[in-house]
Amino acid sequence: MELRQLEHFVAVAKHLSFTRAAHEVSVVQSSLSSSVSKLEHELGTPLFDRTTRTVGLTSAGWALLPVAQRILREIHAAKEAVAAVTGVLRGRLAVGTIQLLSWVDLPLSLSKFHQTHPDVEIALREAPVDELLEEVIIGELDIAYIARDYSKLPDTIAVLATWDEELVIIAPRDHPLARQGQIFLSDLGEEPFVDFQAGSGLQKVVEHLCEQAHLKRHITLSVTQLDLLISLVRSGLGIAIIPAPVARGTDLASIRIAGPVPHRKLALVSRTPQPSNPAAVALLRDVHGLTLG
Repeated sequence: MELRQLEHFVAVAKHLSFTRAAHEVSVVQSSLSSSVSKLEHELGTPLFDRTTRTVGLTSAGWALLPVAQRILREIHAAKEAVAAVTGVLRGRLAVGTIQLLSWVDLPLSLSKFHQTHPDVEIALREAPVDELLEEVIIGELDIAYIARDYSKLPDTIAVLATWDEELVIIAPRDHPLARQGQIFLSDLGEEPFVDFQAGSGLQKVVEHLCEQAHLKRHITLSVTQLDLLISLVRSGLGIAIIPAPVARGTDLASIRIAGPVPHRKLALVSRTPQPSNPAAVALLRDVHGLTLG
């Protein structure tokens, strides 16, 4: 039994898809399937029930999963311990992020970090907030950038930093709203809306904002991808409410919302106030100027 086989098994178990698992571990699907098949042969039992459409864990797979996850976490912790003693950053840094992250240029920040610490393997995972929190809790992610809504975070989550982002309305530049500097949400009852539904926390914040303004939005389209939302608004199929920094990166008109400035809160989270992974500590210091401990 090889460590890589356990990594491949855990990836398939997480996604219940050989295609998505292969993408996560950066191997071709045929190699991943071969690796899992060899592990099943060594153990003498199938770990997955496979059909042409679905993949599911067998009872043996369910029994192996927590053990394999614990082994991988301990291997990760061992690498971190050695790195802490030698003073050389090595190993793996797992970072999670929501789709609409605009406060920090994460690709640029990770690129600079990699140039400074080339021996650190960086894994970046984009997912909805609930999935990111779960993966932080079980140790699959070292840190994660999330969007807060009005629910309480689990007690096992530590907030390392927070930021506020103003929310604005976007519309085509030839839209009548584009000529206004600001507008009350209550005046938008006749406007069609494109709604962003990617589990980023933004959706609940926007719903709460509209409830407070007594606005019942006429939602004509719901999307989960930012690029598609921007294209639909540009095509005149509706207006949308998004963070101001995101709006500034588009060619659309940005209209401020009148009244108290609406905002959403972003948070950088970890399992503990002091991440155990030295690479995570270095990233927080280099990118955000955070000195923990």
